[in-house]
Amino acid sequence: MADEIKTLDELKAAVAGTSAAAAPVAEPAPRTPQRDSLGRAYATGKRKNAVARVWIKPGSGKVVVNGKEMAVYFARPVLQMILRQPFTVAGVEGQFDVMATVAGGGLSGQAGAVKHGVSKALQLYEPGLRAPLKAAGFLTRDSRVVERKKYGKAKARRSFQFSKR
Repeated sequence: MADEIKTLDELKAAVAGTSAAAAPVAEPAPRTPQRDSLGRAYATGKRKNAVARVWIKPGSGKVVVNGKEMAVYFARPVLQMILRQPFTVAGVEGQFDVMATVAGGGLSGQAGAVKHGVSKALQLYEPGLRAPLKAAGFLTRDSRVVERKKYGKAKARRSFQFSKR
């Protein structure tokens, strides 16, 4: 048994009738920046029932959401912090201007949607930023949504009050 098959590549090569050493190893193509004619990157972000359309371009760090400044639209400091997280993790604070339109859900969901959209747009604009954003979990949509009410229940899980008599 001199020619044992030890790896999956060797098995594939044996089935194909070639040697494993001769089988070409396909490297993934390097990611290319995706920008429009105005030099912007576009991405859609989602969270709960909110959907955000986000455009980023190089600039001074100005964030406009639905035509208003970030500090006006998201008045709570926690929501503003959520919006700044992708830039902090990527190490590009104050280097990009953000223009976002967001609809649906409440303010917390909208802030999460804009954060998701900014993260996706950043990695499309500069593919080198993908690794830190992915490691922080900002490129994954947060799939947690409110559980729906079921029939025969008072709310999603709460039962009606039990009466013995």
